[in-house]
Amino acid sequence: LFTSFLHLTTITLRNTRFCIVSLQTSDPGSEGGSNETLASQKREDRLRKFRELHFKRNEARKLNHQEVVEEDKRLKLPSNWEAKKARLEWELTEDQKKKECAARGEDYDRVKLLEVTADDAERWERKKKKKNPDPGFAGYAEAQFRQYQRLTKQIRPDMNNYVRQREECGEDFHPTSDSLIHGTHVPTKEGIDRMVEDVEKQIEKRSKYSRRRAHNDDADIDYINERNAKFNKKAERFYGKYTAEIKQNLERGTAV
Repeated sequence: LFTSFLHLTTITLRNTRFCIVSLQTSDPGSEGGSNETLASQKREDRLRKFRELHFKRNEARKLNHQEVVEEDKRLKLPSNWEAKKARLEWELTEDQKKKECAARGEDYDRVKLLEVTADDAERWERKKKKKNPDPGFAGYAEAQFRQYQRLTKQIRPDMNNYVRQREECGEDFHPTSDSLIHGTHVPTKEGIDRMVEDVEKQIEKRSKYSRRRAHNDDADIDYINERNAKFNKKAERFYGKYTAEIKQNLERGTAV
C-alpha cells in the first residue's frame, strides 16, 4: 500500500504540473470556435483525470493509515495472542455445548465421545503415548492406577454370557435408583479360575522382579560369586559401621 501511495502521488504531481502549464499557455482568442471547444474538452478531461487521481491518492492514504494502525495493534499484542484467542474461543464453545446438554438432560462427556470418529480416537491415542511415555515408578497411587489399566485391557467381554444375564435379569439388567441388585451376582467357576490364574501370574512376576543396579568397576571385590556378593552387601548394610575399623586393621596388618 505504501508503494502504491508513492506511485499515485508522483503521477498526481506530474499531472497537476501539466494541467497548470496547459491552462496558462492556452489562448482562447487565437483560434476559432472549434479549437476553443476542443481545448475546453481536453481541459475538462485533464481536470477529471486529476480529480480521479486525487481521489485515488486520498483512498490509498486512508487504507495505508488503517493498515499501519492495525499492524501497530498486532505488534503490541503478546506473542502467543493467537493461541490464547483460539483457546478462549474453544472454551466458550465448550461451555455453550455443556449448557445445551444440561438443558436437554444429557451427559456432555458421553455426547462428546459419540461425536469422535475411530480415526480421531486412534490418532489421539498415538499422540498421547508419544507425548507421555511410561516414566516408571512415580508413586504407589500412580503404580496402582497403571496396574488397573493394564488389567482392564486384558479383559475380553463374553457376549454369550452378556446375553444370558440380560435375559435372566430382564428390566433389572439396566438398574435405576430404585433397583436392589447389589450382592445378587454369583461368579461362575470359570471366572473364579481366571481370577486365580491372573493373581498367581502377578505373584510370580513380582517375585522375579528386582531393580537393576549399575555395576561399579571401582568397588572392592570381596566376593567369590554373585550370591556371595548379595550376602556381603546385605551384611554391610546392617553391620558395616561396626566392622569398618576391623577391616581397616586387617588391611594394614595392625589387627590384634
